[in-house]
Amino acid sequence: MAAVAETQLVTITINDVELQVPKGELIVESVKRLGLEIPIFCYHPRMKPVGMCRMCLVEVGFKQADGSVRKMPKPQAGCTLPADNNMVVYTDTEMVHRDRRGVLEFLLVNHPLDCPICDRGGECPLQNNTIFYGPSTSRFTELKRHLPKAYPLSEYVTLDLERCIQCGRCVRFTEEISGDAQLAFRFRGSNMQPSTFQMLDFDSKFSGNVIEICPVGALTSSQYRFRARPWDLETSPFNCFECSNHCSVWFDHRAGKFVRLNGRINEAINEEWTCDRGKFGQGWVNEDRLLRPLVRREDGFVESTWIEAYDQILEAFSGGTGAALVGGKQSNESLFLLGKLFKDGFKTNQLDSRWTRFLPDSPLNLPPDSIADLEDKKSIVVFGTSLADELPMLFLRVRKAWFKNGARILNVTAASNEADGFADHCIRYDEDHEADVVAGIRLALEGGADEAFSLVSRRTHMSTADFRLIASSLGEGVAIVTSRSLLNASDAEQALDGLAAIARKTGCTFNCYNIRGNDTGAESLGLTTGNTKAILESCIACETTALWLSDCNPLELYPDQFLVQDALESVEFLVVQGSNHHSAMPYASVVLPSAAPAEQNGTYINAEGRLQHAKGMLLPPGEAKPGWRIYSELLARISGGTPYFNPGEILQAISSECPSFAGVGDDDLLQKAMAGRAH
Repeated sequence: MAAVAETQLVTITINDVELQVPKGELIVESVKRLGLEIPIFCYHPRMKPVGMCRMCLVEVGFKQADGSVRKMPKPQAGCTLPADNNMVVYTDTEMVHRDRRGVLEFLLVNHPLDCPICDRGGECPLQNNTIFYGPSTSRFTELKRHLPKAYPLSEYVTLDLERCIQCGRCVRFTEEISGDAQLAFRFRGSNMQPSTFQMLDFDSKFSGNVIEICPVGALTSSQYRFRARPWDLETSPFNCFECSNHCSVWFDHRAGKFVRLNGRINEAINEEWTCDRGKFGQGWVNEDRLLRPLVRREDGFVESTWIEAYDQILEAFSGGTGAALVGGKQSNESLFLLGKLFKDGFKTNQLDSRWTRFLPDSPLNLPPDSIADLEDKKSIVVFGTSLADELPMLFLRVRKAWFKNGARILNVTAASNEADGFADHCIRYDEDHEADVVAGIRLALEGGADEAFSLVSRRTHMSTADFRLIASSLGEGVAIVTSRSLLNASDAEQALDGLAAIARKTGCTFNCYNIRGNDTGAESLGLTTGNTKAILESCIACETTALWLSDCNPLELYPDQFLVQDALESVEFLVVQGSNHHSAMPYASVVLPSAAPAEQNGTYINAEGRLQHAKGMLLPPGEAKPGWRIYSELLARISGGTPYFNPGEILQAISSECPSFAGVGDDDLLQKAMAGRAH
């Protein structure tokens, strides 16, 4: 392991208090060490300082040999000033207060006084700074400027130009963090405004973040506009399960309904960012919900009771010829009891949570690299996946590794994607020839002659130089990153085995991440004892007489739609359990309404193997129940034992029965599942 460079400390004085800070640390950060604050607008700790707004002006001087302080003639921007030895900083002097009032007065010259109707009202840094540091009255009597209001930058983001203070945070986010550079400043002076190129839609996959970092109400959410005020909302910590990253978020709700989602700081996973799929894709919690059990009567459904639904299910699954297909948004507790219900109660092992064409004989191991670990890699090879679509937070980490730490990125994919915008090398191959690409890389590692490359080059349309470039990039400190979507390739088995062998040979880490919800939890709990394709085929052959769709819609998840449709039409008894209406429901015999993740307590495991606890804050609508309660009640009817009464009891049972969960408590991370299971 490389030695960690020792941090050089310097002694500075802030408001007559002496302290040591790392040399070069920005003064705006040094001040926080004393519990003080310098007001800011343009500065953001995750982006490069630019000193545009001048709100952070402070008095600065240096101690002289005789003990006196020689001040700089003008105030300095605290967000761009690096700490140095003997520096003296004053943040609370008459000059500083005068400067802050002047900056705020200038910003308010044209800023509309529409706080009562602004969606940012109540949580607006401009409001807060004006109250604490600004003038009490305005000297201006002139008319303010008028610009187009509520201009839709995209489906999700609305721009109000009158409110913009030209801080540049939104533009810099798209340039430095998301990397799509879709926003830029147009025009000069007071006419300067953030805009997209040729006024096209702002279609970034991370556009929602500019709403949160905007220090005024210039950029607002099209979904949230005029829906609530901050003091009307209840805000709860939560995790997003729209993909397997499980970003930490703030879940805002009002009167039992979801209202909006904002990023929550978690340095290990999403830092503070969100993707648009997670931020704006939670409306299903409020819409088109299943409220009561439904049973089929002739050609239609009628509302029923849980008792009647349970009776029909127990009768249909009693013969040991049942099977279950599992979705990705159920908690570990629900998944554990679903497994017990089928294995102990229904006497069948036909369960699967994987939705790919190819299913390996043994489960793929959890990855050795955490999301945060990717920042420190000297080189990253992204193979056969679009990270921005499948693993958005991994995409941002890979880009950060390149942007901040100079990592070398190779994007080896069949089609172009967002990573092309910053990758050092973009290498394309013909789709469905992943195994040939891997064979070419192995050939390059073994020093094969040019003639030996001819076959794989013809099949992949890659050059010999491409294979050798990839091979030369592999070694210690390098990560190979792919996702489970690679399992849909026709030669997936050879490709994955080959990548794992290459990683072992070269000393790279090999990461094949899950991409859906709690798929990692389902694998850890053994819900992969069946085979999705085989289960569907056995339904068609009438060998499986009862099928349970547990929080999933195979018509959306499985690649072979014709196989799914034939299976749903052929199976004798079909249970559809879920939160919302979907296209598989018309085939069902019984429909069970289940609670959403925000409506129940539980634990979930993300793509890197990190276990997190989610606390429900909403009540399930109608008669919907958490999945674990449904399975627990059915188990009790079969075995006659005492049902589980809460997720905590189930987690204890999981810990006692699953070695990887042993000792897991309410605040623990699932480190045991990560250790010893890597390729």
